[in-house]
Amino acid sequence: MSHKVAIVTDSTADIPEELVRKYGIHVVPLRVLFGEENYADGVELTSEQFYDKLRQSAVLPTTSQPSPTDFMDVYQRLLDENPDRPIVSIHLSSGMSGTYQSAMLGKSLLEREADLTIIDSKSASYGYGLMVVHAAELAEQGKSVTEIAVAVEAMQQSRKLFFLVDTLEYLQKGGRIGKASAILGTLLNIKPILSIDEEGVIYAVEKVRGHKKAMARIIELFQKDLAGKRVNLAVGHTADPASAEACAEQLRGHFTLNEVIYTNIGAVIGSHVGPGVIAIFMWPVPE
Repeated sequence: MSHKVAIVTDSTADIPEELVRKYGIHVVPLRVLFGEENYADGVELTSEQFYDKLRQSAVLPTTSQPSPTDFMDVYQRLLDENPDRPIVSIHLSSGMSGTYQSAMLGKSLLEREADLTIIDSKSASYGYGLMVVHAAELAEQGKSVTEIAVAVEAMQQSRKLFFLVDTLEYLQKGGRIGKASAILGTLLNIKPILSIDEEGVIYAVEKVRGHKKAMARIIELFQKDLAGKRVNLAVGHTADPASAEACAEQLRGHFTLNEVIYTNIGAVIGSHVGPGVIAIFMWPVPE
């Protein structure tokens, strides 16, 4: 029986479905709530359906993490299939959600000892989805848990990411900024550039007037660390592939791109930042 490492994650990794299938990644969904309506993220509600509902709904959506039992059930099923198979489980930043803690509790509920390593990604969306995919690639190659954990940590350090927010409405609705700031920012066409710090918390890098200036500034920020290197690129979008392709084309003129991936930003990040967001993830091609 194969002892290849099994890779588990959650739905906020925003990994394209074809890559989930290709590598056999096990995805535990978070839940999205519109008032009394409750959906399993990515299972009962696609990204496209979520953004349609977001535009039409008078109710601001909320999200909830998987329960410890949800994680225990996935771990138990994998162990029932192969008791000796190691598991690496990589999750949404503990600075944004209790999902990582829930996975840890799920591990503690198991009735048997398991070779199960749970990693706090300190990131969100494809900012850690890219780590999960890399872990799955290494698992396919027969790498050990230790080798995978070391590679994931290296990617954690080397990858760079920025989110460009189209509207301040959802940051204001969610209590991230005040109403007066949101109104003034909208009047002045302010585009916040967001990122994620070392503790895995979203923060505002800069506020720039206009989309064109914001993109130019993002390119400058990436060039500080990645100029002259061959890089992989992922562009996340809110069910708007044309905007993602235009963004990638713009970046192509400034960087030596190896692989380019497009992915939908899921409901969890989308609930906080709204539609029209572009997320850019870049990491150097391993030597």
